[in-house]
Amino acid sequence: LFRSKYVSPDAYEEYGVVLSRNPDQPDALLGRARTQEFDNSPEALATARAALETNEQLVGAHLLVARIHLKAENLEEAREAVARGLAVNPRSLEGLSLLATVQYLAGESAAFRQTVARLDALNPVYPGLYTTLAQVSSDQRQYQRAVDFARQAVERDPRAWDARGVLATNQLRTGAMAEGRENMEAAFAGDPYNPWFKNTLDLLDTFERFREIRTEHFRIWIRNDEADVLEPYVVELAEEAFTALRARYGAEPPTPIRLELFPSSADFSVRTLGMAGLGALGVSFGSTLVMDSPSAREAGEFNWASTLWHEMAHAFHLGLSDHEVPRWFSEGLAVREQRVARDRWGFRVSPAYLQAWRTGSMPPLSRMNEGFVRPDFPGQVAFSYLQASLAFDWIEEEYGFQAIRDFLSGYREGRTTEELAASILELDADALDEGFQAYMEERFATELASTAELPGPGAGGIPGLGGTEGSGDVDALRARARSQPRSFAAQLALGQALMAEDRFDEAEEPLRAALRLFPGYGGLDGPLRHLARIHEERGALEEAADALRQLGALDESAYPVYVEEARLRREMGDEAGERVALSRAVEVFPYEPETHVRLAELAAAAGETGLAVRERRAVLALDPVDRADAHYQLALALQADGQYGAARSQVLRCLEIAPSFEPALELLLALREGGS
Repeated sequence: LFRSKYVSPDAYEEYGVVLSRNPDQPDALLGRARTQEFDNSPEALATARAALETNEQLVGAHLLVARIHLKAENLEEAREAVARGLAVNPRSLEGLSLLATVQYLAGESAAFRQTVARLDALNPVYPGLYTTLAQVSSDQRQYQRAVDFARQAVERDPRAWDARGVLATNQLRTGAMAEGRENMEAAFAGDPYNPWFKNTLDLLDTFERFREIRTEHFRIWIRNDEADVLEPYVVELAEEAFTALRARYGAEPPTPIRLELFPSSADFSVRTLGMAGLGALGVSFGSTLVMDSPSAREAGEFNWASTLWHEMAHAFHLGLSDHEVPRWFSEGLAVREQRVARDRWGFRVSPAYLQAWRTGSMPPLSRMNEGFVRPDFPGQVAFSYLQASLAFDWIEEEYGFQAIRDFLSGYREGRTTEELAASILELDADALDEGFQAYMEERFATELASTAELPGPGAGGIPGLGGTEGSGDVDALRARARSQPRSFAAQLALGQALMAEDRFDEAEEPLRAALRLFPGYGGLDGPLRHLARIHEERGALEEAADALRQLGALDESAYPVYVEEARLRREMGDEAGERVALSRAVEVFPYEPETHVRLAELAAAAGETGLAVRERRAVLALDPVDRADAHYQLALALQADGQYGAARSQVLRCLEIAPSFEPALELLLALREGGS
């Protein structure tokens, strides 16, 4: 009963009461396995197998094993589990539905039709097959196909609330908002305990507080309380991304593209999955993109502009491949597109990743999808994004971008990665893996050599740097650094420890050695930030700022680094450099009024009046303490940009707040007399 009403903790506890008396009770083990599967626990498979060890005739356990394998895209294992279930009960509707699903995914059309005929002969209105096909299609990012299958399920049984919920969810994902809401309301009326339905309807109710912004290629939704700040930046970047990617791919996805930004990560997660807890930053459903807005995270946690570009790339990949592109291909290529757009964007190689790769913990390129759908250790999915993007660095450098476009066209035609690699790259699976292996060994030879002593995942999980906490006995760390001159971790640990004691002159040598050994390390605990501090202590501001600029180029979300660099550039009088640093800070966190004030001043000094207007509007949108002055400064910027009517409007708003503000009165007089 608890499980049927989605109360998994209580269900788990009740099954535990049974198992405490009889640890081998098969129905309780199966119930607990289903509860674990509901909670996405990796223990579900083992628990289901434990139930089968007690009762190998338990059909439900065989079918649960099949579903788990199906979700992980292990088709043959799913087929075997279904066969064992059907051997016990050949008339199982769920078992036949899962068999037909496996056959459908394997492209076995004749066998699929035969199984469907068996199902229809047993129960011509059973909706389970089409519900399962819809769920699997959604997992494979075939959202319109999921809509079509779910609709067939609902036509067979209008009271199949799970099917109607799947239909509604995927209608919302494809932008059919009115139809999706109508079906979600019907699903919730039939199953009012379902948390996915309830959460989604609650979220849809909040859309009345969002502003819709229409551009040539987009329908952008931003919540009202931050729309004034974000609109100009989001509009500009979205259209820039669309134009750049259209030129690069020679085609475009269906438009208009719906882009939604949520100031709550929980709301973004509900929009994506129906439940809070998704750790991602953005999701593309094709021509519907949803993501965290910059306010959803603390400053420095992510780069919203880079994330937007990533999701835009997905819109192209899904559109051009008819949603047939494998996940590894689309994710890796999207990260590659981030770096093509701005070389500081995207994932970067770390010591931990290189150790996972070196020790064979990462699957080879020919099996890259496994790192996304069947991760073996915490952090492997993030490493898979990085590794897949490096594969596209190699493919584009070696074979040209046309090869990547040909892959997308090939996926649209239903061809496999193995077939496409053979025809486009003239490589079989082994040669593909060997080519990428050689590329990695050559490109990261220095970094691989400098991290050789670090353990891999098998030694207790993917490590950090091990011993680089900046603490411990300096003499011992110095001895270690001398005995391991080619160890990045040893050199950095000594440098950090010396910096912790303000022994700057002594710290410089090991920090520079660490930088030579791993020049791409972008951690805020790394050598570049420490070297910047050393330079600043010596009064070498340009060297300090350059070190921070180099570090910022290795970490797209390094908000404190951008702010520090801007401060140094301002002290040096380097206005151009300061402006670059502040612009990068806005990419991460656009909610600091002081940043926009300074950017407005710099833009005005450079004669870029339009940019000065944009920044002054941002200041006003952030509700400054002195709103009168903010209106006045915006009026000045508008006047300089030739927008005299808008300037007069802002002056009047200033005077409503501060009627005796003399500079504003003088500006109003000047605008009335001649607009100058």
